[in-house]
Amino acid sequence: MSATSGTDLTAVLAGARLLPVLTVPSAATAGPLADALAAGGARCAEVTFRTPDAEQALKAMAAHGGLTVGAGTVRTAEQAERAVAAGARFLVSPGFDADVIDRGRESGVPVVPGIATATELMRALKAGLDTVKLFPAEPLGGIRMLRALAAPFPQARFVPTGGIGPDLLPRYLSHPAVLAVGGSWMATGALLERGDYAEIRRLTATAVEGSTP
Repeated sequence: MSATSGTDLTAVLAGARLLPVLTVPSAATAGPLADALAAGGARCAEVTFRTPDAEQALKAMAAHGGLTVGAGTVRTAEQAERAVAAGARFLVSPGFDADVIDRGRESGVPVVPGIATATELMRALKAGLDTVKLFPAEPLGGIRMLRALAAPFPQARFVPTGGIGPDLLPRYLSHPAVLAVGGSWMATGALLERGDYAEIRRLTATAVEGSTP
């Protein structure tokens, strides 16, 4: 987290404990999706820059008002700039990119870089960031990998993402270094394709209940 960040993302994530990771197929989907997530108790969401309509979807969800919405899969400074202009309150990257971090700082928006090794974590800490995304968490070794990284870096806080489902959620959240867990199971592509917002709301509510101590 940057000291210049306009959003206290640590507080947001620690309060939410759950970060829905969304690949929104169209801007028209964004409003009903935001309604379903908020009704299910979600407090924040990450809209990935993986679709042609991602920017417009982010803008629509950011305007909803019921969620703290950020941009995910931000790989370049240009994407970071566009995401902030669309209303992103935070940026999440799949890896560590100094240009993305610098652009976020210039905009007063916190950046959560992805890390997969101790070396990358050290780079993030050296850059003044103590909140990182462990990605892809499960393929890297899951909670065992997280424990191994957290031990020598007690100042680090993690948002593990990648391959995590509701069955693994309690295991990750039980670790004191985990602020929140990112996952896409609450709003899968199949659910969004058929517009099953009732199921998205149900899955979100179940996940929120499971993330509450």
